[in-house]
Amino acid sequence: MPLHAISEVHGEEGLRQRLEIEQEKLPRPDRVEAALELAADLHRDDRYGREPYVNHLLRVAIRIISHYEVRDTDVAVAGLLHDAVEDHAPELAGARAGSETDAALAEMSERFGPRVAGLIASVTNPPRDPAVDKHVQYRAHIASSLGRDPWARVVKLSDFTDNGVGILYATEPAMHHLATKYRPMTPIYRDLVNRADTPLSEHVKQHIRDQLELAEERFSAILDTK
Repeated sequence: MPLHAISEVHGEEGLRQRLEIEQEKLPRPDRVEAALELAADLHRDDRYGREPYVNHLLRVAIRIISHYEVRDTDVAVAGLLHDAVEDHAPELAGARAGSETDAALAEMSERFGPRVAGLIASVTNPPRDPAVDKHVQYRAHIASSLGRDPWARVVKLSDFTDNGVGILYATEPAMHHLATKYRPMTPIYRDLVNRADTPLSEHVKQHIRDQLELAEERFSAILDTK
């Protein structure tokens, strides 16, 4: 059953059960459980369209393990926590010294190790530059950051796929806003998945290319409707 269908039919509990099954393929499933506990706590009041935000995080992690056939616990953990620093840096930072983002990443490093913290850092948006259009800045950040970090690329591909293919589950007027934001990103992600150093098998890359094409069709259907 497609992951968004699990969300629609079985909700968060169904996604949690699916992750429990998938995480047993990893060498340290206990670390996935700890990451999910933290993610669910940080995002407890957040929404993703019509559903709890944690559903998005669950799908990102499940897709990494199941659809992308990744057997790297750190990458699955980063999938669950990929928005934690960007959205909840103050809670993570606590009383640590330094900027909230740096302090939050230090907390992630202490809890889950420097590699997980590095992956999260690579997918966390930088501070807003008021002199640059926010969408232009976002695209430049993605191309640069993911260009030099292949495993973070895998995390972000799952995130973008969930956002893009699942855009029909968004609420209005967020759907139009998201399609405007995401459509120019599709060629960037297509380039990233095609790179030789993207650590996925060829049949998985083809699956992602198909998903990007489907997402692009949905963006166009939303934005080009007269």
